[in-house]
Amino acid sequence: MPVWFKKDLSLSDIKNLGKDTMGEHLGIEWTEIGEDYLKARMPVDQRTKQPYGLLHGGASCALAETLGSVGAAMVTDPAKFYCVGLEINANHVRSAREGFVTGVASPLHLGASTQVWDIKIYDNREKLICVSRLTVAVIPRKD
Repeated sequence: MPVWFKKDLSLSDIKNLGKDTMGEHLGIEWTEIGEDYLKARMPVDQRTKQPYGLLHGGASCALAETLGSVGAAMVTDPAKFYCVGLEINANHVRSAREGFVTGVASPLHLGASTQVWDIKIYDNREKLICVSRLTVAVIPRKD
């Protein structure tokens, strides 16, 4: 059974969420939605590299937070709640120099007031690049 609020959630439902955001600037593209995970990819290029030619750790965090934040929003009723990041951590275990990295986000905890998301980022060879955890607050709308 899908974890999503909208049980037939599709890529077209989330494709435009990144319009005019950091995600769009970094070239993040949504690639897959499963019953309990989201996938997106990001290029390793001049927008996402640090001066040594490696994927910037901050770009990995931006991909992780984008995945986890959108995932959090998609499991809640958007008419009643919105989700905001509380804390993100990341362990950068390998570098990437080219191609794309792909992030996979899945929920570890879906509570009434907080959610915790696990995000793993892989390179073109499916080698683990980064392990991240995002905690979000689920805030009731007042309108």
